Amino acid sequence: MKKTANLVCFLFLLLSFCSQPQRRPDEVQVRLFNDPETLNPVSYQNSGALQIINLLFQSLLTVDLEDNRLKPSLAEALPEIVQGDTLTMFTYNIREEAEWSDGSSVTAADVAFTLKVMLAPLVNNEQIKSQIEFVRDFIKYESDPNRFTFACRSFSPEMELLTGDFFILPEYLFDPDGLLQAFTVKQLATGDPDLENNAQLKSFADRFNSVDFARNREVLKGSAGYELENWTTGQYVILKRKENWWGNNTKSDTPYLTANPNQISFQIIPDNTTALLALKSKQLDVLNNIPATEFTLLRKDSTFTKDYALHAPDSYDFNYVALNTRLPKFNNRYTRQAIAHLLDVDNLIKVTLSNYGTRTAGPVPPAAPNYYNQDITLYPYNQAKAADLLKAGGWTHKEDGWYKSLNGKNEKLTIEVNYRAGNTIFENSALIFQQNAAKAGIPVILQPLESSLFRQKSRSFEYDMSFRSLSGNPFIFNFKPFFHTSFAEEGGSNITGFGSPETDALLDAINLAQNDKEKAALLKELQVVLHEEAAMIPLYYLKERIAVHKRFGNTKISGLKPNYDVSAFTLKE
Repeated sequence: MKKTANLVCFLFLLLSFCSQPQRRPDEVQVRLFNDPETLNPVSYQNSGALQIINLLFQSLLTVDLEDNRLKPSLAEALPEIVQGDTLTMFTYNIREEAEWSDGSSVTAADVAFTLKVMLAPLVNNEQIKSQIEFVRDFIKYESDPNRFTFACRSFSPEMELLTGDFFILPEYLFDPDGLLQAFTVKQLATGDPDLENNAQLKSFADRFNSVDFARNREVLKGSAGYELENWTTGQYVILKRKENWWGNNTKSDTPYLTANPNQISFQIIPDNTTALLALKSKQLDVLNNIPATEFTLLRKDSTFTKDYALHAPDSYDFNYVALNTRLPKFNNRYTRQAIAHLLDVDNLIKVTLSNYGTRTAGPVPPAAPNYYNQDITLYPYNQAKAADLLKAGGWTHKEDGWYKSLNGKNEKLTIEVNYRAGNTIFENSALIFQQNAAKAGIPVILQPLESSLFRQKSRSFEYDMSFRSLSGNPFIFNFKPFFHTSFAEEGGSNITGFGSPETDALLDAINLAQNDKEKAALLKELQVVLHEEAAMIPLYYLKERIAVHKRFGNTKISGLKPNYDVSAFTLKE
């Protein structure tokens, strides 16, 4: 019955392809998992929408997937940063060449307008407002309409990225009546509840939250190299390259600002099996997130690999185990190290990921070799070593398990392991650990939890051991929220309870490092401490699984989402 359903889906997909305009040779067909729902650059809802918006609008900064480095996009350069006692100033200049679709210049006024939209009450901006909660004021310069400064509360390393990582909106299209001009960024940043009663702000919010700003192709025009050509809900979204786009004629060397394919068609295919059928029938040029077992089969299919290149780059998605060091049974590192020796990470990668994972010594990815500590010996699966460490931790082995005097009572070592319900990778990992722990004489209870309860128990420290994931990037390594004692209070993000005055000082030093060499040395030192303490037991970084048609070059395959730069694709001769 399932095969019949998949066949029906595929036939429907073929009809959808046939109903679209004739395909051009330099058109790229990409799969989207679900419909974008909205292409509003402030209130988008899913990763597919974000991928499309990135081709319509630009930020001040961008990540070049060629080398995974942060580079200027609308900005001329990375920001000038001046740290004060309470405020940090981030100063940018907009490129002189940058233009909107009508040929008018992108200026600091558009950046100020964008901030107002992100801060204004009643606007559907909840998910993005927190990104700039540290911005206190916006400074423009009368002598230069392209120069501006963000005045920001305090300092943290990710501020450089966050001040440049939101889509700049054209004021002339998004606020033609000038409803926000009467307000300053500083005024809106206060969050004054009385502003919700302002008639102008209400009027703006009503218009901005409307369907026009979700899908109207005459409104959704940014400074990037593409415009929305067609959007048929649930079937496809088609983007057309702009004529004479400004990004092709910048004064500085910017090969990463691209709009090469004449047309990009996003095909909406929720079902993985149907997407694979479309790929194999050459109805798709690009497919990512291919299931591991299918990806392995495709690698062995010579007919398929004749036309498609398969890639498995290391991602920046990190899976690990957290131990609650606040519990007396886990308050010494020998016990935690014993657990690390029972995880059998190599087998977890083989069984749960079909080997599409890379072991890591800590939260710094191996894909960032300058910062990753390659001298750390990873914990091997070793029952005998685990037993020795338990003894070193004060546990005594008896016929029915391990015992230790805790708070005046002779307690048996048992472990409750939780993970998000429905995550089959973590479910299978927990089962493997349960079997390994049983061999060592440690009873393990598995507890899958619904997402909100999982999060609640983590933040209130009501757990023993937890399988978890964390997404990162190769250019910001601020681990203070996860390991600093100032974040270890109930409700904080340091859920393991790890930390000491010495490690707090180390984390602060990393964030204040003045150059890469200093930062690398400090990060490697942190990784050694984390490895020895084993409050967070690193498992692996996931590998992405991507197929791209071989007629395209310059695909910029990367471990960063969406794992390729479709705007950079070129036809091979």
